[in-house]
Amino acid sequence: MRSKFEIGFIGITVFITLLFFLVIGSMFLIPSFDGFLNALFSEEMGFAISLTLYTSVISAFIVMIFSIPTAYTLSRYDFPLKSIFKVILDLPMAFPEIVVGIALLMFLGANGIGSFLESIGITFVFNETGIIIAQFFVAFPYAVKIMYSAFEGIDSRYEFVSRSLGYSQLKTFINVTLPMAKNGLFAGAIITLARCIGTFASVLFVGGGILMKTETLAVSMYLNLSTGDIDLAITSGILLVIISLITIAVMEKYIDNSY
Repeated sequence: MRSKFEIGFIGITVFITLLFFLVIGSMFLIPSFDGFLNALFSEEMGFAISLTLYTSVISAFIVMIFSIPTAYTLSRYDFPLKSIFKVILDLPMAFPEIVVGIALLMFLGANGIGSFLESIGITFVFNETGIIIAQFFVAFPYAVKIMYSAFEGIDSRYEFVSRSLGYSQLKTFINVTLPMAKNGLFAGAIITLARCIGTFASVLFVGGGILMKTETLAVSMYLNLSTGDIDLAITSGILLVIISLITIAVMEKYIDNSY
């Protein structure tokens, strides 16, 4: 027999979950089936899908390379201004993504280091490189946060025992710490990839939102809504939902099976 407290909390959970399901699911009812297929197999949609996946995979890979040592450092070592470093890395999660986009545009543009970069033949804005940079800065704090929690959950005595048996710090990290943190690493990688795929405002500002050049799925949704092409816009949104659903489902299945 369930208590009133338990029934109440389950009821709240069911209500909120159904509300999310109805709101997200309503998008699937907007386009006609023919309109959806025409949009899905259009040249523009093919370009947006390929660019989104291409840049997101690269961005997620770079994020993981840098976030693993960063998260481990914050978890294990004490150094001057450590608390300030943690606050700075958490900041992008606290303010709107558009702030990251504007800041990157100012830094990489003519008001920042853009003029110098152009003088040596390098351009980081309004191209694919700009998209990758934007995705990196948006996703990096999330990856660090997830993997920091994973490393914090590992008893440092395991590493101490490994070192006492003759393993170096590097071998201990590779053979002991990383395997024990595999669930957190996998979750971090999946969330990072999903975050890169869904990045919009930063990509729009730094990439420029140029049709068939820097048009990711999120940007495609915005551009086509602006021009009144509802089928293309909603199809972009549906694809983003499906990709996110697959990535989260894979993560949940992997973590559940690992216990």
